[in-house]
Amino acid sequence: MDKGTCAEALRSVREKRPLVHHITNYVTVNDCANATLCIGGSPVMADAPEEVEQMVSLAGALVLNIGTLNVQQIGSMIIAGREANRRGIPIIMDPVGAGATAMRTEAACRLLKELHVSVLKGNGGEIGVLAGTGGIVRGVDSEGMSGDPASIVKELAGSMKIIVAMSGARDLVSDGRRTFAIDNGDSMMGRISGTGCMATSVVGAFSAAHKDPLEAVVGAFVAFGIAGERAALKANGPGTFKPALFDAMAALTPEGVLEHARLSEV
Repeated sequence: MDKGTCAEALRSVREKRPLVHHITNYVTVNDCANATLCIGGSPVMADAPEEVEQMVSLAGALVLNIGTLNVQQIGSMIIAGREANRRGIPIIMDPVGAGATAMRTEAACRLLKELHVSVLKGNGGEIGVLAGTGGIVRGVDSEGMSGDPASIVKELAGSMKIIVAMSGARDLVSDGRRTFAIDNGDSMMGRISGTGCMATSVVGAFSAAHKDPLEAVVGAFVAFGIAGERAALKANGPGTFKPALFDAMAALTPEGVLEHARLSEV
């Protein structure tokens, strides 16, 4: 995998404009919809149990985000996830806040047990908790993890036979055989709410459009990170950073990815 692969993944999203079904966090739901649109996808936010099965059947990917969790939402995720599995539609799961409360941790584990999740995307604390190696989560924010992040991501991906993506100052993505580090991004991305959720939505769009699952996830992180770098150059602070981030995602081209991608195999 190289920069050219990431550029082609973005090109796939722009050409196919995939529908991405979200059952997600109501704090960031509008940001996730806008991120999906700006990167080139088409978002739908539907969590009513009466319609999720039908809605996911129309989509190219399903994003499950437990950031504002409740019992009905868990049920909707299970219904939608089972239909996605039946149809071969990739599921991207963001276990927001897993490790902070028993409910969140148990919900994340249940989803991973009852559904075939294609991509598990979380921060260091969440991934550490789910890997059983130790992670510290305060609210929905990571306070770190124990052990070598690259090894933990690779081992978890291998044991679960899924792609594991860990966001942070250096993003890590592994399918259990190959592990890639992405060094694109900017510290400003951690100063507003929602960038982690937005990244998951971008992964959803790439996973729906690009045929190779690992390439799709790496390409999504690279694209989102480059957009963050460009937005930070134009922003005066957190308040102006978010709209600049949307603008940068919309303006990003495969040629820009090819020029600015910073990834390496670890």
